[in-house]
Amino acid sequence: MKCPFCAHPDTQVAETRVAEDGQHVRRRRRCPACDKRFTTYERPELALPQVVKKDGRRIDYEAAKLRASFALALRKRPVSTQQIDAAIERIEEALLQLGQREVASQRLGEMVMRELKKIDHVAYIRFASVYRSFQDIDEFKTLVDEVRQ
Repeated sequence: MKCPFCAHPDTQVAETRVAEDGQHVRRRRRCPACDKRFTTYERPELALPQVVKKDGRRIDYEAAKLRASFALALRKRPVSTQQIDAAIERIEEALLQLGQREVASQRLGEMVMRELKKIDHVAYIRFASVYRSFQDIDEFKTLVDEVRQ
């Protein structure tokens, strides 16, 4: 690995251990050229499916877009970052368990709605009102009544 300080092309691993979360490998490295130390983290790269949009376009799955959707729905709601991270992790695990190379954006939206319903009912209704594109107030009322039960 290239040194981030002097760009020397080869560094030495001084120490390796599993990170606290158990999901990453933490490595302390030393550059033989400048003698500076730095830390790197390794994690497995998982192939998440591509998302097929309504118009047929295929785009790569992006956790940042999913996080932005959660952030918008949960704006000014008393929900912790840890809850959001856990919800995104559950969605990603479900996507991996599907074992498919593609997933419809509608299915991904339904997964988000399911997670939001568990976390915060107001955020769930906010997301659903945009996602489902209600045509009249009766459809919206039905959703609210469903959440109340």
